[in-house]
Amino acid sequence: MGRTGLVVRQGQVAIKLPLRWSTSSDEEVEANIESLQNEQAIYQRLDGCDGVVPFLGSSETATKLRLMENGDLRSYLSQNKPSKALQLSWFRSMAYSLSQVHGRRVIVADIATRNFLLDADFKVKICDFTESILMPLDTCMETADYAGYSIHTDIGQLGAVMCEVVVGENCEFDIFKDLPLELYHGTWPRREDLPSTEGL
Repeated sequence: MGRTGLVVRQGQVAIKLPLRWSTSSDEEVEANIESLQNEQAIYQRLDGCDGVVPFLGSSETATKLRLMENGDLRSYLSQNKPSKALQLSWFRSMAYSLSQVHGRRVIVADIATRNFLLDADFKVKICDFTESILMPLDTCMETADYAGYSIHTDIGQLGAVMCEVVVGENCEFDIFKDLPLELYHGTWPRREDLPSTEGL
């Protein structure tokens, strides 16, 4: 379950639905449906993209994705220490997938181990584009910036994911750390707020 949706299993399909509590207002439910539909537009843009969880279709209030049998990477890492060879294969796949996503003019904005899933063969796939930004197809991605998010912050977040896989501890790349809540534009993290690479 995420901030705006939850995922249920139906056979070999994962179905994402908008979050709806008994205490949710109509406005909250509508906002969650809108978030789901924005994410559907991103999945449609990324359809067939290597390293992205396969998109199987959608309705107004449901997104169908292929089930990833071995769950999310964060949960896997909490119970297992992957071999260096497996780590390297994941890193190559993650980097290639991110380049493909950027090539489709999408800024992910929320790259984390919880948003990488493992299939039956322990191949890694990226998912959860709730926070992502769908840019116009003629966007120059090298200079594109949306509230502080860019391909550069995506790469920084991916570096934090790789660090987490290697050291086995949660690593963060937070562009809003220590900023006032009213600010809607993030800034590049200070070096002291980034994970240490000493000894890696």
